[in-house]
Amino acid sequence: MPLYRYKAVASSGDTVEGEMEAEGQKAAVKRLQALGHLPVRVDEVKGHGVARFLQRDLFRREKASAGEIAVLTGDIATLLHAGVALDRTLEIIAELAEQETVKRLVDRILDSIRGGSSLADALGAEDKTFPAYYVSMVRAGEAGGSLEVVLDRLSGFMAGAIEVRERVRSALIYPMILLGMAILAIVVLMGVVVPRFKPLFEDAGEALPVATQIVVAIGEGIEAYWWLIALAIIAGVGIFRHQLRSPAWRYRWDLGKLRTPLLGPLLIKAEVARFCRTLGTLIGNGVGMLSALSLAGDTIANAALARDIETVAGSLKEGKSLTEPLADSDLFPRLALHLTRVGEETGKMEEMLLKVADIYDKDVQRTLDRALALLVPVFTIVLGVIIAGIIGSILAAILSVYELPI
Repeated sequence: MPLYRYKAVASSGDTVEGEMEAEGQKAAVKRLQALGHLPVRVDEVKGHGVARFLQRDLFRREKASAGEIAVLTGDIATLLHAGVALDRTLEIIAELAEQETVKRLVDRILDSIRGGSSLADALGAEDKTFPAYYVSMVRAGEAGGSLEVVLDRLSGFMAGAIEVRERVRSALIYPMILLGMAILAIVVLMGVVVPRFKPLFEDAGEALPVATQIVVAIGEGIEAYWWLIALAIIAGVGIFRHQLRSPAWRYRWDLGKLRTPLLGPLLIKAEVARFCRTLGTLIGNGVGMLSALSLAGDTIANAALARDIETVAGSLKEGKSLTEPLADSDLFPRLALHLTRVGEETGKMEEMLLKVADIYDKDVQRTLDRALALLVPVFTIVLGVIIAGIIGSILAAILSVYELPI
């Protein structure tokens, strides 16, 4: 999509400059006008992909992080609860913001609101910063006069999601470091150390054990063709990522992951927990069922599970219940299905969806804790066995060549 650099006059009389992506110059002008700006100049940036990469500050983030958005949401909710007007709330937050990304973001939102836009429209204009469900909940809160309550719930929702993600990421740091060091140790051992023994074996003129021949051959291959192996890995990763862009290939890959023993049930529970929490939060804040279902479905990363959720929307339009099409899916967990049906029958859909999310979040966390507790000793044992096998094959060759007693 083309990039346009613009200069415009805001409703406050200030001059604003920046860049935006749009389908054409007219689309960029309309977007500026929708934000309450009077466009002065809108020019397309030629070769913007390379130019932006060369001109940007590599150490400056262009977008606020999820954690910063969660804190920002909580701050806005707190000030609104205290009776501070929305524009004054944003002014205070912009003045106190320590991160430059947050300050620029709040300034743009404040400028849009002063130009006559609603908060939801101002948030929606920030490309990829605020999720679609976030904007929809804010719009529902504005319409219902409960914006501070909605923002408070959003802050808690985002903080919980970030906490789960950070807990998993922190637990994976040590195993990933261990795995990296293991791979490096094996590569150095096979590509540098083992080939040094080849002249010793050749001078002896004795036939080597089969295990030693295999180890030496692998070591020579790594030493001679390491660059080709690296290129093959890079090419393989590139081809794989390209294939994932195909919807059909992505569906088969994601379905295969869900069918994988041990991993599949864990992925399903994590996806269902995120879906149910998002859907329950949206419904509880006044978003219609069809809209909430569409927005919650967008949070599902697995294409196979997302396709099952898409069928639910079509069934709802035909007058069916939420659980009827889900019952036909062999991916949606039975417990989640039964609790959701109870929520439909008792009129407590929001409560039951959030209950399902809590159950599966705790289940996923327990499973991950157990798996990560086993991961480190398993890596250590496997690494020890591989290195012991390599060293053992070399020692066996040395003993056989010099006819030393074992």
